Amino acid sequence: MPPAAPSPAAPSPAAPSPAALRRAAGLAGPGATVRDVRALPGGTHAATFLIRTTNPALEAVLREFPPGDDAPRAEARVLAALDGLGGLAPRLLAEGPGDDLTGGSWLLISRLPGTAGILPARPAAWAAQLGEALARVHAASGPWLAGFRDVFGRPGGSPAALSGPAAGVVTARWGLLTGAPAVLTHGDYWSGNTVWERGTLTGVVDWSGGARGPRGADVGWCRLDLYLLSGEPVADTFLDAYQAASGFIMNDALTWDLWAVARSHDSVGSWVPNYRDLGRTDLTAGELRHRHRAWTDRLLARRRVGGRPAT
Repeated sequence: MPPAAPSPAAPSPAAPSPAALRRAAGLAGPGATVRDVRALPGGTHAATFLIRTTNPALEAVLREFPPGDDAPRAEARVLAALDGLGGLAPRLLAEGPGDDLTGGSWLLISRLPGTAGILPARPAAWAAQLGEALARVHAASGPWLAGFRDVFGRPGGSPAALSGPAAGVVTARWGLLTGAPAVLTHGDYWSGNTVWERGTLTGVVDWSGGARGPRGADVGWCRLDLYLLSGEPVADTFLDAYQAASGFIMNDALTWDLWAVARSHDSVGSWVPNYRDLGRTDLTAGELRHRHRAWTDRLLARRRVGGRPAT
């Protein structure tokens, strides 16, 4: 999903950077040529392409960002620090400025096996894998984490970005959110930023929002996505799997759920392309707003009477 705060429009997927294509061929070998370039669906922030070379063969993913966007620099820093995260994240292969045709910056990253998919045959097993993968992300640590951005300093991370019926509740608890222990957070952890092969989650992509922050920032954001896609039981399965895999009980999960809906109240209708491009054509702007409102109402009612997840 796009950030809650507006970002520049992504470049047209019809015009990948010639400089990046030349670099991809050079990475493959001195005699390599680009054999195929295919636009990949599922993103609005960056234009993303699969590049295949021949003589020798190489597959890499090109991500192009619009002029003035600092996301490629941030993503390159995160990917360099993660160094593949044990196979769960792509590796940074190259980066560079755009040219007269594109103007923005680009990244070349390794291709993870599989494809994006938000139409699981077994939603509960799918949600459980999302929870287990997020536990692996949050377990990553190192001296590099201290130099990462704070999640609350990113666009859409401040109280000013909150709106809707849950905004007041979240603002009142802001100190508790910002005071929670920090881990590596993905920043936009939703099902469309994962890749799958034969029903198995093989990786997590789009690390431009990687930052230091509380676990709940990713947990609440993913639960919102899962509610919009499949409803509360699937979102609960994700939470259960995350807690089991991480060994961390999310006693503040309800507050983070409320944070996610307040952060996305004004923008959820704009997420239609993200879901449509991955096969959920039923999620129109009106339907997304309807489901978002229903989730917000359920969370606020749960806060009034108590219940799972507990605050």
